[in-house]
Amino acid sequence: MKLWNNSVHIRIASALVLVLITTFLLREIRMPVSAAADYECGKPAPGEVEIAIARGATGSAIARTLFDAGVTKSSQTFFRLAVADPRSAKVAPGTHTLELQLCAQDALTQLLDSKRIKGLINITEGMWISEVLPQMYAAGIPKSEVLLALKELELPKGFSTTEGLLFPAQYSFASGTSATEAFSAMLRRSEEEMRRAGFFNSSDPFTPQQFLAIASLIQAEGNTQDFTKIAQVIRNRLRIGMPLQFDSTVHYIKKSRGSVFLSTQSTLINSPYNTYKRYGLPPGPINNPGQDAMQAALNPDPGDWLYFITVAPFDTRFTSSIQEFNNWKLEYKKNLKAGKFRSSP
Repeated sequence: MKLWNNSVHIRIASALVLVLITTFLLREIRMPVSAAADYECGKPAPGEVEIAIARGATGSAIARTLFDAGVTKSSQTFFRLAVADPRSAKVAPGTHTLELQLCAQDALTQLLDSKRIKGLINITEGMWISEVLPQMYAAGIPKSEVLLALKELELPKGFSTTEGLLFPAQYSFASGTSATEAFSAMLRRSEEEMRRAGFFNSSDPFTPQQFLAIASLIQAEGNTQDFTKIAQVIRNRLRIGMPLQFDSTVHYIKKSRGSVFLSTQSTLINSPYNTYKRYGLPPGPINNPGQDAMQAALNPDPGDWLYFITVAPFDTRFTSSIQEFNNWKLEYKKNLKAGKFRSSP
């Protein structure tokens, strides 16, 4: 009988403890953010500190890291803000330089500022791998490790070159991330974007790598508003067996940027990527295209165009007439001589 009474007492005590804990948690959850400890927003900071955000870090883990580093006055305040603000999901892994003694709102703003991330790798649409690698070195990944990883990287099935597979985006990796891990993350993103565009389930007579090559040509040859028309020109020329004759493929071979003019001698370069000498698509992409170019590769504008030329910045014209194209070419040369392309944004 005594044992039974002790058991009842234990159960009652446990229930009371549970009620007290539940009441406390509910009170904490309902407490407005402003009621918790926080620094004043916008006040001068006494200094800066570097904090490391791990890949996949939770909001509570980030909140604790900020508090421990002296960035915020309360981990609880930042955590509540992170839960309420969807932008917190965009905090990149890596080493961030933040000011000390920030209010939670300012701390989140600085966490989202890409300029405060050490070792940021920023791949823009149309960038070559040769332009990405120096950023990886600058991010602290040893050059020898990067080059070895690039050589040994396992590519998606059906792809023979890494060019085109480093999807344009901002990448930030935590300290100690290997070159293989960094490249793999970029490849995974590229595969996701290609699937989103429809490269792997299209009824068109192109392989995923050919679609990516087309997207890279589109990316290199025009502005976003012209992408779908350029895609149609590519298809029209391929269909009738006409060489593509794209300047961008020669620029890729020469690794030259910033020049609209292409000499006749350059068109004679012996390379499988030279679409002046070789028929059909180049053997692989000539840059890393973005989603707009990928979408255009599968969704060209209907039209009979075979020629296009940018006669002035953001003035690209399309035609099926060689005579009209030649007339526009004279206009282009006049604008080139007048320096219009040098002053373009």
